[in-house]
Amino acid sequence: MGTVRILIVEPFLTGSHAAWAREYTEYSSHEVDILGLEGRHWKWRMHGGAVTLARRFLDEGHRPDLILVTDMLDLTTFLALTREKTAGTPVAIYFHENQLSYPWSVDDPDPGLERDVHYGFINYTSALAAAAVLFNSWYHMDSFFSELPGFLAAFPDHNEPDSIETIREKSSVLPLGVDLTALDRYRTERDSDSPPLILWNHRWEYDKNPDDFFGALFVLAGEGLEFEIAVLGESFTKYPPIFDEAKRRLGEQVVHFGYAKDFAEYARWLWRADILPVTSNHDFFGASTVQAIYCGCVPLLPNRLSFPGHVPEALREKYLYEDQPQLIERLRDMILGRDGPSELAVAGFADRYDWSVMTSQYDRLFGTFAG
Repeated sequence: MGTVRILIVEPFLTGSHAAWAREYTEYSSHEVDILGLEGRHWKWRMHGGAVTLARRFLDEGHRPDLILVTDMLDLTTFLALTREKTAGTPVAIYFHENQLSYPWSVDDPDPGLERDVHYGFINYTSALAAAAVLFNSWYHMDSFFSELPGFLAAFPDHNEPDSIETIREKSSVLPLGVDLTALDRYRTERDSDSPPLILWNHRWEYDKNPDDFFGALFVLAGEGLEFEIAVLGESFTKYPPIFDEAKRRLGEQVVHFGYAKDFAEYARWLWRADILPVTSNHDFFGASTVQAIYCGCVPLLPNRLSFPGHVPEALREKYLYEDQPQLIERLRDMILGRDGPSELAVAGFADRYDWSVMTSQYDRLFGTFAG
C-alpha cells in the first residue's frame, strides 16, 4: 500500500476531536493534513462550518486522495460547494458522536421549541453522502441505527426508509485511537498509606451524571468510610450545582477540585488514583475511562452504553454494576479492600486503543478507501 494523502476536515477542532485528529496525523504513515475551525458554537459549526471550510479548501488548493470528515460537518453542503474539485474524491465520515441519540441538555431551549431535529438530519444526510461511515464503538453504531427509523418516520411523507440500509451497508466500527503511552512518562507510585483515592476525570456536565457519582460518595462518607476524591475534568461557566455541593460536603476529603493545569498534572492524578466509579448517562466511547484504566485505576462501570466493551467478558461481573444501590455496595467493598491496580491494567486490556496498535488499522482501512 502506497502513501495516501488524507485531509481531515473538522469544524470543531478542540478537545477529543482535536486530540484524535492531531494524534493520527502524528502517527500515521500516510500524509495527513487537517482543515479545521475553532471548537466553539457547536450548533453554528454544524450549520455554517461547511461553508467556511469549503471556501478554505478551494483557496488552499488541497488535492487529497481521501477526505476524512467528522460528524460535526454538514457534508452535503461541503461537497456541493467543492464539487469542481471533490467529485471524484472518496469521503469517509467518522462519528465521534451523533445528534440522533445524543441526550439534550436540560438547559437547552431548542427541544421545547421543536427546532432540535435539524442537527440529526445533518448527520443523516452526511452519512448518506459519504462513501464510508465509521463509528467509534459498537454501542455508538447500534444506537444510531436504533434511533434512525423513528427519526425518519416522524416526517410527513417521503421518509426514505430504505436509505437506512444504504447507510448500514457502508458502516463499520473503528475504535478511537488514544495516545496512552504519553501517560507513561508521568507515572507515579500510589500512596498505600493514604486513604483510597477516588477519581472523577470527565466533563462537568449533566450527561456524565454527577448526581449519582457524588450521591454514592455522600452515602459512604456518611458511614464514616475513609477515602479521598480528586475531581478533574473540564468545567464551564455554568455547570451542575452538585459539584459545589460536593466540595462543601466532602470537605478535606477533596484533594483536588478543578481542571488540571496541563496534561502532566492530569496524568499524575490518573496514576495516583485507586478507584474510578463512572455514572455517565451518555458515552459513545469513553476516552477518559480508557485512560484511567490504562493507568491502573480500578474501574466501576455501568453495564450500559459503551462501557461493557472496555471490559473482557470474564471480568464484567467484577467491574460492572447494574444500578445505584449496587454501585454503592461495590464502591464500599473497593474502598475497604483496596488491592492495587486492576486486573485490566495488569493484563494491558486498554493497550489495544493506543495509537501503536490503532494506527496500522486506520492506515490499512483508509488505504482501501483511497485505492
